[in-house]
Amino acid sequence: MVQATNKYTVCSPVWQVEQLPDGSFNEDAAFNAELFAGHSNKPLVMNAGDTIRVHFFVGSKSQGWFIRVTDLNTHGSGTIVLNSQYGPLLPAYDTQAIGNALGRGAVFDTPNSFVWEIGHTSNFANPPGDFCVPGQTQCDSYDQAHWLGFTPLRIKSVSFANGSHAKQWAVVSDFGGTAEVNDPSISKCSSYGGPFCIYPWFAFNGKADALTYGADYPGTRFDYGKANQFATTPQCSGPFGPDSTYCVTIIKPVPLGH
Repeated sequence: MVQATNKYTVCSPVWQVEQLPDGSFNEDAAFNAELFAGHSNKPLVMNAGDTIRVHFFVGSKSQGWFIRVTDLNTHGSGTIVLNSQYGPLLPAYDTQAIGNALGRGAVFDTPNSFVWEIGHTSNFANPPGDFCVPGQTQCDSYDQAHWLGFTPLRIKSVSFANGSHAKQWAVVSDFGGTAEVNDPSISKCSSYGGPFCIYPWFAFNGKADALTYGADYPGTRFDYGKANQFATTPQCSGPFGPDSTYCVTIIKPVPLGH
C-alpha cells in the first residue's frame, strides 16, 4: 500500500486499559483489523466524496460486534468482526442514550459517537502525528484556514434497528472547547481567534443537508454558537466522581435522515 491523494482505507482498533504490576495503567490496542473488500484479503479503497453507510450490529454473542461498510458510489463493501485473541468483543450498552458511556474518559457521552481526534500534527509533517496545542503553527486542528481548505466530511443521517432516526444531536469536547485555547498553561495563544487559535465546531449545512465539523463551510445554515457549543468546565459525573466530565450540549435538531 502507498499513500495516494483522495484514497482512503479503514482499520478498527479496539483499545484496552491494563493495570500493570506497579499499579499504573497502560492503554494499548487489544485488537486491530483492516477492512477488506468483500471476502478478499485486499483493503476496501474508498474515494474522497464517496457516500458510505456504516452498519454496526451483533450477529451473536459468540461472534462479536460486526462493522459493515458499504460504499454507495462504487458499491464495494467489507465487514470487520470484532473477535480477538481475548474472545468476542461486544458493545457495553444496548441503548444509544447519553450517559451510556464507558467510565474511562473525560466526557459524558453516548455508546456510539462520531469522533474527530484533533491536536496532532499532520502525518506528512515533521515530526508526523505529533501531539500539539493551540498556537503552534504546525497544529492545523486549531487553524480555521486549514479547515476551510478542504471539502468537509458530511454526516448525512443516523438510523436505528427499528427504522427510526435520531431525534436530537449532542456535541461535546474532552478539552473544554474554547477553554483549551484560552488556558495559558496549555495554549500558546494570547487570545481566542486568529491563525491556529480557534477550536473547530459542528454545524448544519443546508446545501448538503448534513452535519459538518471544522468551520463554517459554504452552505452553513446553523453553527450553534461555533466553538461555544462545547461545555468549558466539567460539570457532569464520571469515573472520577462528581464534576469530573464535560457534559454534552444538545444542539437544535435538524432533519437529517428524512
